Amino acid sequence: MEYNLEEIQEIYQTEENIANTAREYCKKHNLTYSDSIRRKFSKIINKNGLKEDLDNDTVTETNQYSNDKESQEMFMPSAWDAESDKFLSIDEYCERYNLPKDQVRSSKLVSHLSSHMIYNIAFNPTIHEQTGIDEEFIESIVQKYIKPIPIVVEDLGDREWFDRLVISDVHIGMDVNGSKNVEPLYNGKWDKEEIFTRLNSTIQHVIRFKKGNTLVIDELGDLVDGLGGQTTRKGHELPQNMSDKESFDCAVDFKISLVEGLLNIYDKVICNSITEDNHSGIFSYFVNSTVKSILEEKYANVTYNVIERFIDHYSIGKHTFLICHGKDSESLKFGFKPVLDTKQAEKIDQYCKEHKLYNGNYIEFGKGDSHQSIFDDTTSNDFVYYNYPAFSPPSNWVKSNFKNSKSGFMFFNVDELSQTKIKIPFYFE
Repeated sequence: MEYNLEEIQEIYQTEENIANTAREYCKKHNLTYSDSIRRKFSKIINKNGLKEDLDNDTVTETNQYSNDKESQEMFMPSAWDAESDKFLSIDEYCERYNLPKDQVRSSKLVSHLSSHMIYNIAFNPTIHEQTGIDEEFIESIVQKYIKPIPIVVEDLGDREWFDRLVISDVHIGMDVNGSKNVEPLYNGKWDKEEIFTRLNSTIQHVIRFKKGNTLVIDELGDLVDGLGGQTTRKGHELPQNMSDKESFDCAVDFKISLVEGLLNIYDKVICNSITEDNHSGIFSYFVNSTVKSILEEKYANVTYNVIERFIDHYSIGKHTFLICHGKDSESLKFGFKPVLDTKQAEKIDQYCKEHKLYNGNYIEFGKGDSHQSIFDDTTSNDFVYYNYPAFSPPSNWVKSNFKNSKSGFMFFNVDELSQTKIKIPFYFE
């Protein structure tokens, strides 16, 4: 299929957006817009340099878009399968014509030109359409932070120990004072200045109590408060004090500043970042993937793991850590509770058996989400069950329905070869 480049250039100069250009072109030629066509237009525009200047001599004359019924039916993807003598299902239709079936919101079998049956499909909006975040924006963020800094590592600790910093529920972009139409029960502040004030306290706390030469940073999800003013599950409106782009930039800055603030005192830094949560979800995945690209490019002694599974685990010495947020992006209605019960213990037990983790190691199951600091070492004989506090202050909804709760983080010195863990908490005033 050939496209009229001159016409594409004319539309693109008006729309200044690939997706909108593809839609307008399809509309003019009575074509069905799809994500597959958008990708084709993206390749055409980038390949032919239409973003800078389209040479008019590259125009391709075509008569593929005449209004006669025969030419349109040749292009329109038919829902009829002659070989099986039946209509394709929507999944089969998407697979045959390379359409993203996981993005289909609704579909309807309709007649095109009376005798040609097609699916009229409504797709979910892309992340770019919702937020303006695309490859170019992410690249600009990467370039912003990619410049390396010199590292001077000072050997201060016993190599039989490693340090572990656990933070959760940073909720970047959350307006803690709630809706503009409501007077908050407790006034609060949670903007970039306050976030980085707490970040500085975190770095100083780690430096003060450092013991090992390796630092593990576990970030347990809900890094960003929402996407488009809602949780990643949708249907839950959230008061926000940052746009999606501002939240993205702030979150990238936060994660990079945390690591770079501690690199001078550790031989190695390992980051584990949960992205399967109920607030930030795919947004957090984009943030952490960007941070991973920057830090691993700049520093040979940084390992950055972006965790997409609801529960994941790792082991160091005689210790095994199971980490998760507590709620996921769509399946769990209530998630893991602050207090361990039989049902939750069975889930953890089955996970340990599936991954053969009962090997003599000391097992910890750690979660966020509840915004509570509760450490249960004895309910289970097989593992400990730890709830980590929120790094952010509580939202106005939490303060109104419960109380103005504490927030903070946890720092540990861990003996690799014994069950000894020195817990050194920090709570913000």
